Amino acid sequence: MKTYTVKKGDTLYGISKMFNTTVDELKKLNNLNTNTLSIGQQLVIPSNENEITYIVKVGDTLYSIARKYNVTIDELINLNNLSTTNLYPGQQLLIKSNNNEIEYLVKGGDNLYSIAKRYNTTVEAIKEKNNLTTNLLSIGQILIIPLTEELPTYKEYEVKRGDSLYNIAKLFNTTVESIMNYNNLPTTILTVGQILKIPLTNENQNVLGKSCYGTGYVETKYETYTVKRGDNLYDIARKYNTTVSNLMELNNLTSTNLQIGQILKVREI
Repeated sequence: MKTYTVKKGDTLYGISKMFNTTVDELKKLNNLNTNTLSIGQQLVIPSNENEITYIVKVGDTLYSIARKYNVTIDELINLNNLSTTNLYPGQQLLIKSNNNEIEYLVKGGDNLYSIAKRYNTTVEAIKEKNNLTTNLLSIGQILIIPLTEELPTYKEYEVKRGDSLYNIAKLFNTTVESIMNYNNLPTTILTVGQILKIPLTNENQNVLGKSCYGTGYVETKYETYTVKRGDNLYDIARKYNTTVSNLMELNNLTSTNLQIGQILKVREI
């Protein structure tokens, strides 16, 4: 287990997304009866068994490492308690590996069918992954086993200004009744910041739910910041109580490098 210190602007929902867990898991692990947090509060974060150590090489950046391992820059910063985005060769970074495969050492009595059954995959998937043209195996042979990911039963959604159950249900390809039943809602009235569990089926597993606009929606306006000498994304993110990833996404940045005089969107007005 590791801990996280609550900062200004943090919410359980935001922290759960940062560490790839759920609000329910955080509340259960920390014996919380409410979603309210206080600045400086220490939260226990579920550990990830798939953490690996990466040795920084010349030319590496947080952005390039994050892309390589399919994680976010903020996950790297928080997991390693980094105070800057600068790296140096030989530096060790902890990374949550999102790999969906493992290595398997063939033992006496093994066959493709028994291995596939053990890891909930298929003989064909193992043969294709390892470029096998026969079912014959050799003791000591190393196989790459593709793992089947268990599908989640629900997705968490944070209610925004202007949302309605009808629009949210439409966004996630489900029904108002399903959402109300799943969340034990006595009314269709929602509050900003409320966390809803959206029941998932085979039909809506891949729905992202990035945007949901209710009636009276007005296009978002942003406060901007002009980059000065010595600035970096990490310091700017801290100044405006946001994250490096949010700044990069908001400004369509593909690198953490900044230019003096560059104008950045930093937060909604």
